[in-house]
Amino acid sequence: MRTFKKSSKLDNVLYDVRGPVLDEANRMTDQGIHVLKLNIGNPAPFGFRTPDEVVKDMQDQLVDCEGYSESRGLFSARKAIMQYDQLKGIPNVDVEDIYTGNGASELINLVMQAFLDDGDEILIPSPDYPLWTACATLAGGNVVHYVCDEQQHWYPDIDDIRKKITPRTKGIVIINPNNPTGVLYPKEVLEQIVEVARENQLVIFSDEIYDRLVMDGQEHVSIASLAPDLFCITFNGLSKSHMIAGYRIGWMSLSGNKRIAHDVIEGINMLSNMRLCSNVPAQSIVQTCLGGIQRSQGYLVPGGRIFEQRKYVYERLCNMEGVSAVHPDAAFYIFPHLDPKKFNITDDDQFALDLLKDKHVLIVGGKGFNWTTPGYFRIVYLPRLHTLEEAMDSLEDFLSYYRQ
Repeated sequence: MRTFKKSSKLDNVLYDVRGPVLDEANRMTDQGIHVLKLNIGNPAPFGFRTPDEVVKDMQDQLVDCEGYSESRGLFSARKAIMQYDQLKGIPNVDVEDIYTGNGASELINLVMQAFLDDGDEILIPSPDYPLWTACATLAGGNVVHYVCDEQQHWYPDIDDIRKKITPRTKGIVIINPNNPTGVLYPKEVLEQIVEVARENQLVIFSDEIYDRLVMDGQEHVSIASLAPDLFCITFNGLSKSHMIAGYRIGWMSLSGNKRIAHDVIEGINMLSNMRLCSNVPAQSIVQTCLGGIQRSQGYLVPGGRIFEQRKYVYERLCNMEGVSAVHPDAAFYIFPHLDPKKFNITDDDQFALDLLKDKHVLIVGGKGFNWTTPGYFRIVYLPRLHTLEEAMDSLEDFLSYYRQ
């Protein structure tokens, strides 16, 4: 009998954010077991609602959204994004340089296919949002992970970036604010990365999906605003900032020196045309979201829900014996570390699975973010405070006796 195997292109692709540990959690849930899910940044299940005016505007425009849009997206959406980019100081962006997508994820995959030939090298941070590594690998690229330094507030290690550049290196990926660490990179660090990219003629890819979810009075700087002479592609969207992850609306903006990437842009246009267009009803609310009141800002100040939940989780983790964590600046995530002198963790997935089976708490181990040092894991602090209290109590009790 003839049998069929999965494509060999998937052999080196990892996406444990939705991997085997989650499969076990779903199996337990199907058996009626209540699982505390701290694994994914999906606001809706935790009571974060889309602003009423956004829902109303989409309802009012639905009758006008029945057909395809132009493959790049609705003009009104791209115009609003262009104006947003101008406010961020991103240079040389026109309406034609903006593409909407079914979330930024679709566009990341599209761009990697257009940019990478087999064997081309691309620098991606470690830890990373694993979709980047997966998409680059599927496109035939050779992913080289540069280290973010926990001892330096999880900032990219510039010396490590320099050491890992070869003649085959074509681009560098920046995730700022970072997922999974929740850290915001300051202008000084971004300027150093730009200088490295300039010296080595690299394309910059900047994932800025959390740029409107920054706390403590800090300000996000787009790296493209510092690199007018380089070719940059900036990715963003509304999934997190406007609590509409299910609507699937993201975008990318091409900026800077586009002359040096004419062929890449041609490839992007070809692939964009092949997909027809992105979600038209979701595109119809981009102008509302970017031009109106940013309701999420109320969550990010003292007394706001995300601010207070971050504070609670950080303090609880730091008070647990053998646990340390870098204070996150943005987004929904914290990336704690278990002291190897106290916990002999050799397999992050096994640690996460043991916690799930014993305490019914779901997390993602550091390996799922292409971080090779064992004993790290990401916690999402979106659940309401009483749920986080229960989860932290369970984790602390589990760690009091756990040895792998």
